[in-house]
Amino acid sequence: MFDQKYIAAVIQLDTNTNYEQNMKAAADFIAEAHARGAKLVTLPENWTYQGDDYLDYAEEMPGGRLATMLSELSSKYGMWIHSGSSSEKNPDPNDHRPYNTSMLFNPKGELVAKYSKVHMFDVDIVGGGSFRESEHKCPGKEIVVYDTKEIGKLGLAICYDLRFPEQFRLMALEGADVFFNPASFVLMSGKDHWEVLLRARAIENSCYLLAADQCGVKYDGPTYGRSLIIDPWGTVIAKAPDYPCVITGEIDPAFRMKVKKQVITLENRREDVYSLTKV
Repeated sequence: MFDQKYIAAVIQLDTNTNYEQNMKAAADFIAEAHARGAKLVTLPENWTYQGDDYLDYAEEMPGGRLATMLSELSSKYGMWIHSGSSSEKNPDPNDHRPYNTSMLFNPKGELVAKYSKVHMFDVDIVGGGSFRESEHKCPGKEIVVYDTKEIGKLGLAICYDLRFPEQFRLMALEGADVFFNPASFVLMSGKDHWEVLLRARAIENSCYLLAADQCGVKYDGPTYGRSLIIDPWGTVIAKAPDYPCVITGEIDPAFRMKVKKQVITLENRREDVYSLTKV
């Protein structure tokens, strides 16, 4: 039962085109998170590889090298590992686009949940250029909340999903205690939108939020960094600087319940006037 405080860790990476180097950096930071007492750790979006030939690095999930490594590490350290996200091979022979997928491993090394990014980053930003993620990645079709029993119910989202509050509200209605939002947030919008949107999603739903971001300049431009851990009141309890690192924060179920009893947004919804349901 989720009734004990625990330490959560967020890993910020500066991913490049060297898959081996990226995997080693992640493994080293996971070891550091364990040494700092973390019971749960999360990674950023698209961290195994950042480059034009991303199709060459799409993997089976489970079965691929990434899933195998994270399974071994979660078992070795006895901790929950959320994979951030990376490219998952699409089994549809008629669709070349991989999925942008997160995996969740329990302390026994078992893959217990998987989520593919629902909302594609198709934008035209003045001064920041145009991007069509839907041309490169296949969108997911399911909202995912996983009940760990031990560390609460975990709601899975990825990067651009952050701009769709209905997804987070639906996860909250399913009882989510903690949200994940791994990202590779671009600098142009990140400097104005990253923190305010994350804090809003936490506040609206009285949930903790773990946001692991990329930092540094990628093949398609600079990323924002500033990974965050936010509590249910909307307070930033940990923030990363502008380089790869691990940040940690305490997840306190008693504090979450205290906030929920004060800010009862879920109970005050007017379902006689409007409704929000999953397909």
